[in-house]
Amino acid sequence: MSADVMGWLTGWLSYGSFFLVFATSFAIIALGLNLQWGYTGLFNVGVAGFVAVGAYTSALLTTPDTPDRLGGLGWPVASGWLAAMGVSGLAGLLVGAVALRLRDDYLAITTFGIAVTIQLVAANAQPLTGGPFGVQFIPKPLQGWLGTGLGWTLGYLALAGTLLLGVYVALERLVRSPWGRVLRAIREDEDAAASLGKRAFVFRLQSMVLGSMLMGLGGAVYAHFVGYIAPEDFLPILTFQLWAMLIVGGAGNNRGAVLGAFVVWGVWSAAGALLRDWIPQAEQARAAALQVVLIGLLIALMLVLRPRGLLGAQTAVSRHAQKGDAQKG
Repeated sequence: MSADVMGWLTGWLSYGSFFLVFATSFAIIALGLNLQWGYTGLFNVGVAGFVAVGAYTSALLTTPDTPDRLGGLGWPVASGWLAAMGVSGLAGLLVGAVALRLRDDYLAITTFGIAVTIQLVAANAQPLTGGPFGVQFIPKPLQGWLGTGLGWTLGYLALAGTLLLGVYVALERLVRSPWGRVLRAIREDEDAAASLGKRAFVFRLQSMVLGSMLMGLGGAVYAHFVGYIAPEDFLPILTFQLWAMLIVGGAGNNRGAVLGAFVVWGVWSAAGALLRDWIPQAEQARAAALQVVLIGLLIALMLVLRPRGLLGAQTAVSRHAQKGDAQKG
């Protein structure tokens, strides 16, 4: 095999593994959002805020102090990821204790405002977060054994994939348990669930906390892969992307959430590559909005052709209807 062919294969393998690590981290976050919205009906529009909490928590705890930023403790990466889940879960608990008494649009407005507040704090608390300069030199796990090239990227992909598999299996067990059935009952008819003695607020708060923990974990996985985070990484566009992933994949189905993350990130990345090739350099900043338009068109197309998404959950009514059609046939 010639050197040119080997270089071409290596380049594509490097790009593919890079793409998959990003998609995997988004899939973990999408699973958390699916637990909140798909199974419980919590309209959380502040996803980017909880992702930022997890990313900054792990980055600050595992990165040593620098002259322009204090607070780094140099913890092991695994401890940073656990702390990211814990702090994000605590944030979800505090937000949920207040915001979950609101419904629908009011809950969405509250969570969106909290996410923007978190992003602004990260941008202005420069002694701790680095402010607009962000947190640099975030440690990358396995780099001591695998180096800094393709081998490390593949190793990190294996680590992130293992985390995603573990999260998926754990969530599947949870949502198929009696606890998960209560969540679905609350989503479909909270008053009926309450009439059976289920404390809807407690279950909704539990779902909020667990979903926020997964969002924080996804943020930490992302931070330690790129090695640098800044406030502009957690703008509202991130929330839009994650909601698009869940809508396209199918809310109420964990496989759909994972599939949607890979599909939407693939469309987003492909659109960005085409824009870089086709649009003049001077116009690329404005043309980047076309990526958002394309994802919006994809969402609209899915809502028309497959309202439940690619692998969306079926309601009890639709399952009974299909069963009746099969019996008639």
